[in-house]
Amino acid sequence: MARSGVQYDDVQQAIETLLAKGDAPSVQKIRDVLGTGSFTTISDHLREWRWQRQANRDQPASQAMPEPVLKLAEGLWHKAQEAAGEVLSHYREEADRRVAEAQAAMQEAQRQVEDAEQREAALASHVAGTEQRLEARSAALARVEAERDQWQERARQVEERLARALQQLDKLQQESERQGQAHQQALADREAQQLARLNQEEQRHEAAEARLMSLLDEARQERVTAEKRHDATLQQLEKRQENLQRQLHETQAALGREEKQHRETQWARSRAEERIDTLRHEQTLLQARIDDQKRHIDEQAARLRTLEAELMRRTWQPDEEEGASRRAERRNETQEGSSVEPSESVR
Repeated sequence: MARSGVQYDDVQQAIETLLAKGDAPSVQKIRDVLGTGSFTTISDHLREWRWQRQANRDQPASQAMPEPVLKLAEGLWHKAQEAAGEVLSHYREEADRRVAEAQAAMQEAQRQVEDAEQREAALASHVAGTEQRLEARSAALARVEAERDQWQERARQVEERLARALQQLDKLQQESERQGQAHQQALADREAQQLARLNQEEQRHEAAEARLMSLLDEARQERVTAEKRHDATLQQLEKRQENLQRQLHETQAALGREEKQHRETQWARSRAEERIDTLRHEQTLLQARIDDQKRHIDEQAARLRTLEAELMRRTWQPDEEEGASRRAERRNETQEGSSVEPSESVR
């Protein structure tokens, strides 16, 4: 259906203008004369004008037109119409096929672009989750490192306290040895005094000897108690040091595991970033293919318009040839008339 923008009368007037200038009417030339209108509307009106012109030609010719000329013109016109229809149908089928192929390729490219965008969105979501887990593990690693520093500080403090305790123990041992030596010296002095007194007073020697033995027993008992207390304190410190060493080893092992997980997470993140770069490159290639397909479709459309213009030109070329043949026949008739008149005068 023709659009309401350009009417048939406008197209007919433009055709008459072109014919008056001696130009064969075509869609492009009619549009240039009108200055507006779509190619489809102008083509429909042009087709209707040709049909009406053909219908007018089917009417009986005037007596001035020879019948052989009319038959020849009609035959040429029908042949031109059939040839133009076949060529136009062939070009239109070829153009429709190429346009359909281009549209299918463009749809396939669009689908591939959508798939790539979906994969990119899924990968971006996965990368975001990986980054969140990495941040959580980094925070956990920071906490573990802080706890490790605290344990190291505690171990250092325990070592310092242990060193001070060992120093105090050494001092206590030295003081105990000094006290033992002093006590032994005192005992020796007492024994000497007691022996001297025993020599003088044998009866009081028994009580003094019993008291001396009691003092010796108390001294020995005090020394044994001090040594036991020292041994117990030393064992407790050694046991506590072993516990601290074991906790330190466990903390170092946990830290090693966390560092390994952190390296694995960093590797996964680098792989995900490489995949994102690959998908972006694929999307760029697909967009380039889509642009190429669009440019190819535009070229096909321009070629179709050129073919339509060429078809119009070839359609109107027989009319021009017909006019030239008519003018040639008229010249021949004139020459024949001029040659007949002298013969009649001779008779």
